Amino acid sequence: MAVVVVESPAKAKTINKYLGSDYTVLASYGHVRDLPPKDGSVDPEQGFDMKWEVASDSKKHVRAIAEALKSDDTLILATDPDREGEAISWHLKEALASSLKKGKTVRRVTFNAITKSAVTEAMAKPRDVDEALVEAYLARRALDYLVGFNLSPVLWRKLPGAKSAGRVQSVCLRLIVERELEIEAFKAREYWTVTATLATPRGQEFQARLTVLGGKKLDKFDLANETAAELAVQAITSRDLTVKSVEAKPASRNPYAPFMTSTLQQEASRKFGMGAKATMAAAQRLYEAGHITYMRTDGIDMAPEAVMAARDEIKRRFGADYVPDSPRMYKNKAKNAQEAHECIRPTDMGLSPDKLKAEGEQRKLYDLIWKRTIASQMAAARLERTTVDVASQDGEVVLRATGQVVKFDGFLKVYDEGRDEEGDEDGARLPQIMEGEKADKRAIAPEQHFTQPPPRYTEATLVKRMEELGIGRPSTYASIVTTIQDRDYVRKDKNRLIPEDKGRLVTAFLTNFFRRYVEYDFTADLENELDEISAGDRDYKEVLARFWRDFTAAIAETADLRIGEVLEKIDEFLAPHLYPQRADGSDPRVCPTCGEGRLNLKTARSGGAFIGCSNYPNCRYTRALSAVNGEAEAGGDRVLGEDANGEPVSLRTGRFGPYVQRGEATEETPKPPRASLPKGWSAETLDLERALMLLDLPRPIGPHPEDGELVEAGIGRYGPYVKHGKVYANLPDVEEVFTVGMNRAVEVLAQKASRGRGSSAPAPLRELGEHPDGGAIQVMSGRYGPYVKWEKVNATLPKEMAPEAVTFDEALALIAEKAAKKGGGRKKASAKKPAKAAAAKKPAAKKPAAKKAAAKKTAAK
Repeated sequence: MAVVVVESPAKAKTINKYLGSDYTVLASYGHVRDLPPKDGSVDPEQGFDMKWEVASDSKKHVRAIAEALKSDDTLILATDPDREGEAISWHLKEALASSLKKGKTVRRVTFNAITKSAVTEAMAKPRDVDEALVEAYLARRALDYLVGFNLSPVLWRKLPGAKSAGRVQSVCLRLIVERELEIEAFKAREYWTVTATLATPRGQEFQARLTVLGGKKLDKFDLANETAAELAVQAITSRDLTVKSVEAKPASRNPYAPFMTSTLQQEASRKFGMGAKATMAAAQRLYEAGHITYMRTDGIDMAPEAVMAARDEIKRRFGADYVPDSPRMYKNKAKNAQEAHECIRPTDMGLSPDKLKAEGEQRKLYDLIWKRTIASQMAAARLERTTVDVASQDGEVVLRATGQVVKFDGFLKVYDEGRDEEGDEDGARLPQIMEGEKADKRAIAPEQHFTQPPPRYTEATLVKRMEELGIGRPSTYASIVTTIQDRDYVRKDKNRLIPEDKGRLVTAFLTNFFRRYVEYDFTADLENELDEISAGDRDYKEVLARFWRDFTAAIAETADLRIGEVLEKIDEFLAPHLYPQRADGSDPRVCPTCGEGRLNLKTARSGGAFIGCSNYPNCRYTRALSAVNGEAEAGGDRVLGEDANGEPVSLRTGRFGPYVQRGEATEETPKPPRASLPKGWSAETLDLERALMLLDLPRPIGPHPEDGELVEAGIGRYGPYVKHGKVYANLPDVEEVFTVGMNRAVEVLAQKASRGRGSSAPAPLRELGEHPDGGAIQVMSGRYGPYVKWEKVNATLPKEMAPEAVTFDEALALIAEKAAKKGGGRKKASAKKPAKAAAAKKPAAKKPAAKKAAAKKTAAK
């Protein structure tokens, strides 16, 4: 027997089914070793020696493999077929060194799809672990570590509030910040077009756009204003028009290549709004279930047997006309042949999406992959593009109409790629138009336009741009895009990526003081060197040594930098964003409060940055970096109303964002009560009632039933909480702070107290069934008597209602009433009676989660 190791239990289960009882298939659960997140894990002085340790969660998995090897002599490493998979195999071999004594055999196998034929074929062709791929992994890991653990501390010292920097992460962030600066610096330019609705002698209408005026071809900005457009309208109106030419040209459109990692992420973003991380998670599950080939690839070629299977399926479904005479071959664009895997495709072309036993994102993604793969082997679409020029007899005016007719749909019958931005189409179908016939004028419409700024990146267009620049690789795109969002450097709004102030500051700092390391060409060249290492053409330690020599010199140059000097450079770099032009044309740097001081960038003691007046302390004007275009001035003095004692309550904007304040600062009360707006609360829609709710926090809930000490709810630096004595327990939702009752508070506090002691949450007295909106309805025993629980809603039972007698419908009504009083929550409780109450089910006991290391990683890709 042999021990086969793969990454995941799902993959292990599928492969075990194919291999049978002669093999023991175990999962490593991903990487088993990593660099400890502390300084010194990579030692440049000792030939870049790397100190690895087995993660605490992985020790039991390594032990299980070691135990299996006691009775088996062969270890087969069957991790993923890429650089990361090779690294996992290498780590396993190293971690199991003590178990791999003399007489034990270690072999490596790879397969591009988890099917019986692919697995069986791979097992028949074992090899050794590829040292070149491992060295490429070691180089990448060392580079990312050295940048993260040496550049991030510089950020912390010189730029308070910054979290981290990364070798690729920071370059990706620069793309987003520079695009935003382009948008902010953009000046819209006006232009006009003129479109005429014309008719043939047979009364069929079509539209044509003015292209020639005064005998001269019009450029985009030739009609610069309404006056010019009206003159053009008069020129058309005063002339008879005749069809000058009708030109119909045959054209064709070929199908798109099958998916690779980047194009799959782009298309899933365009069509479904799925982020790169969600796309790869769904693809991973499809791969492990054996439905698709490996999903981290930069190859677009397809196995010959898959090509023939696709052609057979096309013929069966659509007929022989849709099958091209010869198979379509797509050129592989991979920069490194060792990582140029097959494209992402279905393992069984006959498994159409409607037959797939999967739901949600997996089904949508499989539908996309199946259609793209089938379409890639279909016949081209045949089109006819028609251009009609309609002109006046003197040639002073020419209008053009364009249209397109699909003569044969070909691959378009199955699939057409989405677009990142709306663009001009080829035009609608035109009626029959004959050269030389008159064109009657039905309507002439001038239309005003303004040039548009470049669009913000979506995850799709960002991945596409990174791919064009050679930044990152298929296995890194998702993690890079996710990291900059997790660090609060970027936020996603309506699928667009918008830089936060933190992200702008970090980019400004790195661009000014570490410019080389956020240059696109430099990062792309380094990626190419890593590819050359994996191909065996470069020594990885030479690459590391050259990088480290220059990088340490750059860090040394920042040792004497003063924070004031840093702020001055950043202030200059971000000036278009921080000080936009004012509507009245006045100097945007003049303080709007005192009118004398100048605005400049300052740092707060607690970290972060804000805009303040140079006349401090005489003038205390401040605003957040994000409060631009006069928002701070408009919002800072907005009075919301008065409290019960007649004190004014106002909404203001400070260095940390919007906040509410009760009263004004005086000598007796230099610091009046204030409260910051919680995340998710909008300053624009804030009213007096909500402001008073914030200012009245913490909210007393009542005396604790065990010791009588007050239980309170409030919002702290770590978010919403309930408090009993010195014990704080987090609440999942800010809104719950204002509605939480004693039963819920005691429950949350008890869960906090039991955490880490192996205790579990109180067991329910009864399970009543499933709520119509999802989630179990339970009868619980509380400190203040029995209650019914659903999600976050706890409804106390009336005194006359016994817990053992309460019905499903009675519980549903109580929950609906309680939810209505709360006025919110993640779901609205429904009092609607379901057709049949779900049978009560005994909940499965929860397995205590394994503790994770508390050390925070600062190195990021």
